[in-house]
Amino acid sequence: MNRFAWGIGWRMALLGILAGTMVYIGPASRFMPLLIVTSLLLLMAAVNLYQYVTGINRKLTYFLESVRYSDFAISFNADSKLGPSFAQLNQQFNEVLEAFRQARAEKEANLQYLNTIVQHVSVGLLAFDAAGQVELVNQAALRLLDTYRLRLLTDLADQYPDLPARLTGPDRQAAFAYTTASGNDLAIRTTDVRLRGRLVTLVSLQNIRSELQQKEVDAWQNLTKVLRHEIMNSVTPLVSLTGTMQAILEHDIAANLPPLDNTPGIAPPVLPNAAIVHEAVNDLGDALSTIAQRGEGIMRFVDAYRNFTTIPAPRMTTLSVQALMQRVAGLVRSEFDSRHIIMTLMQPADQLVIHADEAQVEMILLNLLKNAGEALDKTNNPAIRFEALLDGNRTMIEVTDNGPGIEPEALDQIFIPFFTTKKTGSGIGLSLSRQMMQQMGGQLTVSTEVGRGSTFRLLF
Repeated sequence: MNRFAWGIGWRMALLGILAGTMVYIGPASRFMPLLIVTSLLLLMAAVNLYQYVTGINRKLTYFLESVRYSDFAISFNADSKLGPSFAQLNQQFNEVLEAFRQARAEKEANLQYLNTIVQHVSVGLLAFDAAGQVELVNQAALRLLDTYRLRLLTDLADQYPDLPARLTGPDRQAAFAYTTASGNDLAIRTTDVRLRGRLVTLVSLQNIRSELQQKEVDAWQNLTKVLRHEIMNSVTPLVSLTGTMQAILEHDIAANLPPLDNTPGIAPPVLPNAAIVHEAVNDLGDALSTIAQRGEGIMRFVDAYRNFTTIPAPRMTTLSVQALMQRVAGLVRSEFDSRHIIMTLMQPADQLVIHADEAQVEMILLNLLKNAGEALDKTNNPAIRFEALLDGNRTMIEVTDNGPGIEPEALDQIFIPFFTTKKTGSGIGLSLSRQMMQQMGGQLTVSTEVGRGSTFRLLF
């Protein structure tokens, strides 16, 4: 008989002895104190027996409560000495709690892992319930929406009055394009999910500005290739024929014309219109020369735009932003000083690095600084701010001038190849700069205010 049975046995024997004692004593008044003591002992023994027998129920209660409230720190060992069955039961309880403990730890680790992934993906993710309460939002979504905190969907109404309705309204689209106040072109997709009976809407936001810009660049490149091919095929034979006609005019026609004045000892043929013929030949020569020059100029012009479609692949290296900006600023400082343009170089205290092609980034920055300087020709107290800063985990380099700014009708066209507002400009610099930034995985954007100046921003 195990210890549990022994425990029940001696407690039952004790109850019997106490009950027999009470019967033996009887109601005699002289034994009343002994009867009271015996009654109390009998009650205590009965309670002890009850607690001893119902201990397994309390243990089950503790176990189920620990599972219910996820309190897996409890351990069952106190009554393992009562017998093998108790030891085995305690062991099973402890193993089940350990399994729950490991499952919860694994669940928390997976949740932390997924949360880390959600926070670090470049696609914005947003989840809200039927009441508009935001349950999940990652840093990419906050950055794309230009906000630092989002608790309710209605918090977006200040910046984007129509966006909450487009995400929740009856005419909600599963996918649509949206342009933010900062000019980001977003592809927004929504879907509904039911979690334990609750309706949750999941929203993904992706910045497709770079993709749209790349498509635009590709279209212009294809157009440029076609135009260059057709123009070169048409102009090249014209230039060649013009050269042939010039040679015929010079060697076959002009060389055989009679002189205009009489040479002593030689009797010239009688050509009363010789002066007119000479003048016509000279005019024809000038015309052919002009045609040849303009044709060659067109060929050079078209051939120069070959660079727009043949930009070399970037050679990516790690660059110090401070050293890069100081080097570029040194290349233009003397010119700016001679034109009394104040250039302020602003850099953060922390050392910034970017992963880019050094030569291409220098070319882009020089082009932006040159454009900024040219925009200040008629500006009083001309100034340029050349600045590097951090935007979250992204590095930005900005070139800001206090010039006249860019007119709204020209703002949408300045990155179009061959478009220029300058008399001597080719309209290729900004297009090339944006294309090079896209090849390096970055962006080139502009913000402007008429009469206040413009800011060109390189985002790495």
